Amino acid sequence: MRNLEYYRDLILVLTQKELKVRYKNNVFGYLWSIGHPLAFAFVFFVAFKVVMKIQMEDYSLFLIAGLFPWQWFSNSVVSSPTVFIGNTSLIKKVNFPRHILPFTMILQEMIHFILSIPVIVLFLFIYHKSPSFSWLYGIPILLVIQFMMAYGISLMLSSLNLFFRDLERLTVIFSTFLFYFTPIIYSESMVPKEYRYLINLNPLSPLMISWRNLFLNGVLEPTDLAISFAYSLIALILGYYIVYKRLSWKFAEVL
Repeated sequence: MRNLEYYRDLILVLTQKELKVRYKNNVFGYLWSIGHPLAFAFVFFVAFKVVMKIQMEDYSLFLIAGLFPWQWFSNSVVSSPTVFIGNTSLIKKVNFPRHILPFTMILQEMIHFILSIPVIVLFLFIYHKSPSFSWLYGIPILLVIQFMMAYGISLMLSSLNLFFRDLERLTVIFSTFLFYFTPIIYSESMVPKEYRYLINLNPLSPLMISWRNLFLNGVLEPTDLAISFAYSLIALILGYYIVYKRLSWKFAEVL
């Protein structure tokens, strides 16, 4: 029980610190969290719906339902390489479990995502739709799955970046590639049938599709959930046991 209380208090303090640092001297605060995906949604709407005239109903709602969960993942992964480096002074002065730092970073991004869900609800009402009862259990399930995946990947990247500093820039490039290979600005049904089997080779595809199906249709496909959970479990095992555990004892030498 003492360990649980210790971890709880540590996570709470570090999360509060990250939130204060993030919004220090920011006038608009929370609005920046929803402004970024909304801006991207506007750009993609103009490019694909207005200019290219893509045949899809409620395309702006379609974009919003995919871009908000993607932002949580993208922000977490892109920020992860510098988590340990950015907290060097804290790591050297205080003895605490280092893996809590990526954990709190993912947690604060998750909080921002949860706070953005009312924007999705607003767009649903604009298009004469409403939230489904399945959100009550679907959102917590997908939150856990995505948290596991983001945490595992972040542990991996933050640990490896201490020994290979170019990883920070490579992560940004890879994240951009991953975005366009994930059905976010386009539907999986638009992928040619002969290549559609490749969709699930992308770990993010079944997860982002699940978020969109939940928000728009109130449906969770068991197959997509199972695949997403499997990828998340693999990411967590790789990140924590294969990479972090094997490298953490060397952190003091490179920080």
